Amino acid sequence: MTAISPAEEAATVIAAVLGDLRSGRHRGVVVDSPPGAGKSTLVVRAAGELAATGAPLMIVAQTNEQVDDLIERLGTRSPEVTVGRLSAVDYERTDRVKDHPNCRVAAKVPDLAAPAITIGTAAKWATVAEGSWPWAIVDEAYQMRSDALLRVAPRFERALFVGDPGQLDPFSTVEVERWTGLSWDPMQSAVAVLLRHNPELPVHRLPVSWRLPASAAPVVAEAFYPFTGFRSGTGPGDRTLRFERAAETSLDQVLDTAAATGWGLHELPARFTVRTDAEAAAACAQLAARALARGGVAESEAGTGALTPARIAVGAAHRDQAAAIRALLPPEAAGITVDTANRLQGREYDLTVVLHPLSGRRDATAFHLESGRLCVLTSRHRHACVVVARAGIPELLDAHPSTEPVHLNVPVKFPDGWEANQSMLAHLYRP
Repeated sequence: MTAISPAEEAATVIAAVLGDLRSGRHRGVVVDSPPGAGKSTLVVRAAGELAATGAPLMIVAQTNEQVDDLIERLGTRSPEVTVGRLSAVDYERTDRVKDHPNCRVAAKVPDLAAPAITIGTAAKWATVAEGSWPWAIVDEAYQMRSDALLRVAPRFERALFVGDPGQLDPFSTVEVERWTGLSWDPMQSAVAVLLRHNPELPVHRLPVSWRLPASAAPVVAEAFYPFTGFRSGTGPGDRTLRFERAAETSLDQVLDTAAATGWGLHELPARFTVRTDAEAAAACAQLAARALARGGVAESEAGTGALTPARIAVGAAHRDQAAAIRALLPPEAAGITVDTANRLQGREYDLTVVLHPLSGRRDATAFHLESGRLCVLTSRHRHACVVVARAGIPELLDAHPSTEPVHLNVPVKFPDGWEANQSMLAHLYRP
């Protein structure tokens, strides 16, 4: 029996998604996606096909960055399709929006001159009180709170929901226990509430990650997607990362291990530290700077290119940690992205350096144990990921087993953060 290629497997699922859209049998279609499976590509393709029918379409994204990214992609794939960018009054066009040949920007829907596609953030769409569209596409739907969906739902008749169920859930800075257990709990994701009230809606799962290499896909799938899984679009040896200059330090050896196997662990001595651990921050900055200084070269199906600052990222759990790492980068490495998991979500790099959320901690809080946070941090790379952590995390996890209360009428999310961390650490410690 001939094995199905990743491209064929992905094409079969995408054809089924588009078939459900065209049929009009369902008021909603849900597409679950692992990291780097082509969510944006699917959104742009579906938008182009729906717009080609002549029916106006609205697209709901979660951030302005996502909106501008989709506009750029729409301009590349379907430049003839008119696009309206719904934005705040003080919004300044980015180059990506300016480069779209048929994009108009306005703060109100009537000022957009009835484009084929109207796109804006969920927050902006919530201010629209009039008008309706036959179709909507909700991008990154698992980042969207259910109350945000409730506010925009009157604007469309049918919708395609696309998102990654393994990454960061919606969050709030206020106490939300009063809604726990309610089927319309606003802190659930838009997709979770949608499916609880409409269990008959079709759910498709994209089966291939085109970002994660063959060394990462099974590790990430086992840790964060144990019941659905996915495969890499590339095989062993299809991508290589090498450094032109020989290793000189222990940090260089960690980078060489990551280049050879896809994963590296730089373990610091066990110690309880303040949240902004100066030694760990310095190690992250030095690893990123050394990767740049050693003349990294990345080879893949996309071609061969130098490992530039734009292709390296450092991720952390907190903004103060990111700020400390950023301040320690040498001037020649200033272009390296350093940010939190929340802001790195949806982005892609050749090499990532990750400060483990539990490094140096005395306890394992729900924030630091959240599986989605670690999933985002360890799934941004096309070639290799290096994790920086103090020794003792497995012992910390054993001393703080998952103790989150189990609430009635609340679906249990798998895997929990404890299990996901154990799975990821088991791989990193593997000889």
